[in-house]
Amino acid sequence: MAAGFPEDNTMDELVHDEAAALDGPPVSLSPTAIERVKTLLVREKRPQTAGLRVSVVGGGCSGFQYSLGFDDAPGSEDLVLECGGVRVFVDSLSAGYLRGTVVDWVDGLHGAGFKFVNPNAERTCGCGSSFSV
Repeated sequence: MAAGFPEDNTMDELVHDEAAALDGPPVSLSPTAIERVKTLLVREKRPQTAGLRVSVVGGGCSGFQYSLGFDDAPGSEDLVLECGGVRVFVDSLSAGYLRGTVVDWVDGLHGAGFKFVNPNAERTCGCGSSFSV
């Protein structure tokens, strides 16, 4: 079991200590997100240097929105994190908005996708990919 994650990997039961989260890395991945990203990296035949890019861009219903994608290598200014064997690339501007964010993979009756739990978000949109600070 990864520290801070319940045995069944549900984010609803995640105990989120905001003070600790804000002192930690900008982004962490839940165990289900790690497995999903690994599956996608293999499916897309990405090189060993590849990783998940997590960023924040302007737009969306609430002012900012999350962006996820794969890059074959980090940029020269990127923070490079490692989460359960997955490389995560975060640009320095996005890092401030993401500080303490947990990315989870959820698969339920309403569909499947990545979910962001961001302690910095004052408001979020129903779409789940938009927020404001």
